[in-house]
Amino acid sequence: MSPADKKRLRAQAHSLKPVVMAGQSGLTDNVHLAIEEALDHHELIKVRLRSQGRSTKMRQAEEISRKTGANLVQLIGQIAVIYRKKDKKKK
Repeated sequence: MSPADKKRLRAQAHSLKPVVMAGQSGLTDNVHLAIEEALDHHELIKVRLRSQGRSTKMRQAEEISRKTGANLVQLIGQIAVIYRKKDKKKK
């Protein structure tokens, strides 16, 4: 993903509210399922990560990207912006 694409997606995500929230227990199977469903309905989502430490949040955001096949656009504070292009064939 190019820097220009990331900039455009960050601008689009500015007005979004988090649709999935990962609690203190981390990224459970239910959280991954909710993220998958959200990405199926919306290409661009925000995820609130409620863990301690920036490095832990970064690892969680990278795990989400890896497991869902999505791109991590941005991680600021507790909010990760995730993007995955919709598969037009899935309809």
